[in-house]
Amino acid sequence: MSDPIIIMLIGMSIVVGGIIKFKLHPVLSLLLAAIAVALLTPMASVEQFFIAKGGLEADALKAAHKSIGERIGIEFGNTCAKIGILIAMAAIIGKAMLDSGAAEKIIRAMLKITGEKNAPIGFILSSFFLTIPVFVDTVIFLMMPLAKAMGMRLKKNYLLLALSVIAGAVMANSYVPPSPGPLYLITAMNVPIGLMMVCGSLLGLCTITIGYFIAVYLNKKFDTPLRDSPDARLEDIKAIAEKDDKELPALGWALLPALFPLVTICIRSGVEAFHKSDGPLTSFPVVNSLIDLVLFFGDKNIAILMGAIFALVVLARQKKTTKEKLSAFVGTALMSGGGIILITAAGGAFGGMLQQTGISSRIADLTKDYQMALIPLAFFITMVVRTAQGSATVALITASGILAGMAQNANLGFHPVYLCLAIGSGAKLIPWMNDAGFWIMCKTSNLTEQEALKTIAPMQSLMGLAGVILTMIAAWIFPMV
Repeated sequence: MSDPIIIMLIGMSIVVGGIIKFKLHPVLSLLLAAIAVALLTPMASVEQFFIAKGGLEADALKAAHKSIGERIGIEFGNTCAKIGILIAMAAIIGKAMLDSGAAEKIIRAMLKITGEKNAPIGFILSSFFLTIPVFVDTVIFLMMPLAKAMGMRLKKNYLLLALSVIAGAVMANSYVPPSPGPLYLITAMNVPIGLMMVCGSLLGLCTITIGYFIAVYLNKKFDTPLRDSPDARLEDIKAIAEKDDKELPALGWALLPALFPLVTICIRSGVEAFHKSDGPLTSFPVVNSLIDLVLFFGDKNIAILMGAIFALVVLARQKKTTKEKLSAFVGTALMSGGGIILITAAGGAFGGMLQQTGISSRIADLTKDYQMALIPLAFFITMVVRTAQGSATVALITASGILAGMAQNANLGFHPVYLCLAIGSGAKLIPWMNDAGFWIMCKTSNLTEQEALKTIAPMQSLMGLAGVILTMIAAWIFPMV
């Protein structure tokens, strides 16, 4: 019973059974599963987990011997710390952009460029390139309201639009630095950042093309409607879609709530990726002060907060609403965002408890003597760890830790960048309830859990599988050694 794999299977059964069979709210199912996993995990495994994280052994042992409730609460809180402000402010931005007509204005501008037929292609390319410098969840938060507005305008293909946003975002997050995962990989594998950016972009564009056709198929197979939600009522979206262009905000104002956080986060990400020293960027104090100001606003939490403020300014200008109505509006948006925060944090708590079982080390032990070509091995290890405990980052770290020594072997036969791409591909399989990102994608798109498991999960998994196959072909044709 103390085997991490058996504990993981019990946890999975509680989550899936609770949500699908007993119709429990996801927060309850995830927390019950987290408690069960924590109860079944031997204290020795918990101690080993905290010691392996580094720091003083006494501190690690102290953390390991906290009560189960405390450990679940800490993991819950850690997830909130990462995404709480982002989700809350993104909920305000999304609702404000829909209600003010800003989303509709952007949609009309996009349709002039792409045409209605190619609108999903515009969405998938936009989300891919925006996610390269920007936190993946931020892009999904900002683009999903546009998908809802476009779905209402086209009166069809909402699932295709939502999946296009997700497909572009998740693949850039796996392949192209300065996204955090790829940035960690190139450090562990000693791969030049420029080479990873080029190879990751090429592979990413190939996989999102495959993802697009998968999304087209799923859109035809599943009749998924655009649903009412507290932050996006269908009658409100429809009323805005029927407005004259003169009644909508100017395009510059419409873009500001999304563009400000995207631009400032991009600048900060670029500086952090390429400027490693602590010294000033230039020899001009005024320019340095200006850059410092931009970098301050480029922090993802501050950037998204400013985006929310700009969105409310646009709403107030457009509707000339009172302070009382604006306050009530913010309250409604935050109630919607609060539900997503709770579900996502519960998913993080469940994933955290799974990690404390030692599941990553167990999988590493099972695969260390597995005689298989390195590229599919890298993919396999990452896939199993990601599926088992939910965190793509933990999966990346585990796989790179096992393979880093081999990657720097002079007799490897191909450039280690291909191992990075294989690991990135494996991190896409298989998203389900133990992954905080799964809940963000599920709830922002208003898909049910079953719909997400039938659409988002297979699309991501097939894109990851296509990624490793293309990586193997490229390594064979262009080994770069």
